[in-house]
Amino acid sequence: MTRINDLCDQEKPKERLLEKGAHVLSNTELLAILLNTGHFGCSSLQLASQLLSNYQTLERLRTLSIVELTAIKGIGTNKAVTLMAAFELSSRMHAERQTYLTEPIQEPQQIAEKMYGLMCGYTQEHFVVLLLNTKNQVIHQKTIFIGTLNSAIIHPREVFKEAVKWSAHAIIVVHNHPSGDPTPSEADIQTTERLVACGEAMGIGVLDHIIVGDHKYVSIMSDFEVS
Repeated sequence: MTRINDLCDQEKPKERLLEKGAHVLSNTELLAILLNTGHFGCSSLQLASQLLSNYQTLERLRTLSIVELTAIKGIGTNKAVTLMAAFELSSRMHAERQTYLTEPIQEPQQIAEKMYGLMCGYTQEHFVVLLLNTKNQVIHQKTIFIGTLNSAIIHPREVFKEAVKWSAHAIIVVHNHPSGDPTPSEADIQTTERLVACGEAMGIGVLDHIIVGDHKYVSIMSDFEVS
């Protein structure tokens, strides 16, 4: 059987995560990282694949008890505890998100405070779009771009494609400045102006463009003139 060590670096889950980010990994690869090791004749990737094949979904796997997990060949107490901790964190994040989605957005500080924790520690700029319904509740959130922001890179097409897909009434866009200083650049202002113009043409309001720094933020729509 294939062992993890027999794979080239580009095929190893941990190396792929480090190089490309967690979002590109499959459920099997992410699960293999949590398992860390397999057992004799079976790599962690193969063990993860067997688990998903046997239980079909992560949700079904989440419902297993410590006793049920440790009864599976290759999963001892340490692996079972790691899996249960990861699933519990996921459940708590989901609960936080549900609370987040039910709060009508009335001021930029609400968004900034929610995004501090998400964007803290990012070494690159992340451009995120929040989609709102008619009650100004966030119905979906998606990262559109990661990298150095300029007005040409953030194409309104990608932003409003998500808005149309979710039948959003309005959007708020957010990005971080890894330097910690949220002062907008000329590119930030230009990006906002392009989005506002496209939103007006499509009947989808752009309520704000918020820049998050080191527990500081700037609301471009509130603090700057946008034509």
